[in-house]
Formats: sequence, C-alpha cells, structure tokens
Amino acid sequence: MRALDEWHIDLDFREDGDKETRTAASLRLPDDTRIRAEGHARRHPHDPLQTKVGEELAAARALNDLARQLLAKAADDIESATHHPAHPAM
Repeated sequence: MRALDEWHIDLDFREDGDKETRTAASLRLPDDTRIRAEGHARRHPHDPLQTKVGEELAAARALNDLARQLLAKAADDIESATHHPAHPAM
C-alpha cells in the first residue's frame, strides 16, 4: 500500500461578544490550490450562553461549504479529463 497525500484544514474562529461566531475554513491541496469557506452562527437572545455550540455550528457550516466547493472542483477536474458533464453526488 502506498502512502497518500496529507490534506490539512485550518479553522479560524472569531467571536463578536457572546452573540456571534464566525469560522473561516481553509483547505490546502497537494498542488497548492487553496479553497476557503466561511460559516456563521448567531445566538438567539433568549438562548443560554454556550460558546462551544456557536463554534460547532459555525464550523459545520464552513466545512459544509468547503465540501460543496471541493465537490464542484472534482466535477470540473472530471469534465476536463473526460470532456463530458460530471455530476458527482455528495
């Protein structure tokens, strides 16, 4: 079995007081292509303060966007190689 490339995702969290959390996700591919995405979570004023939940929601939304972008890139790569429309499923 051969070793595969390693991919790294960086998540950067920013909080605006106890109301909002933003997450920036960045993926660097082995060919040095970078894909970036953002996620956002906002606490309802009546909800209890749970910083971890805001981070989880914002990170999940950023990673979901990152996954969609990566899927679109894979479709473009397939189409470039086959010259046929590609519709890879999630």
